[in-house]
Amino acid sequence: MGKSKKRIINKGKNQQFANLTREEAVKTVAKHLKSDCKEAYSLITLFGLTAEEILEAGASYEDVKGMENILG
Repeated sequence: MGKSKKRIINKGKNQQFANLTREEAVKTVAKHLKSDCKEAYSLITLFGLTAEEILEAGASYEDVKGMENILG
């Protein structure tokens, strides 16, 4: 196995969530909606989160409105 493939596999092993609950996912999305949209997007699609859940977790209306296309 080449060096590149080893790095990719190790990166995947180290960047996994350990038993993430839906409530924790909603809080993480609300916290990272402005700064890390890629992580927020992946959690929204993974858990099927709604705009209402994210707003109740403390995200601003403007941030949630900006993600309207993936929230459905």
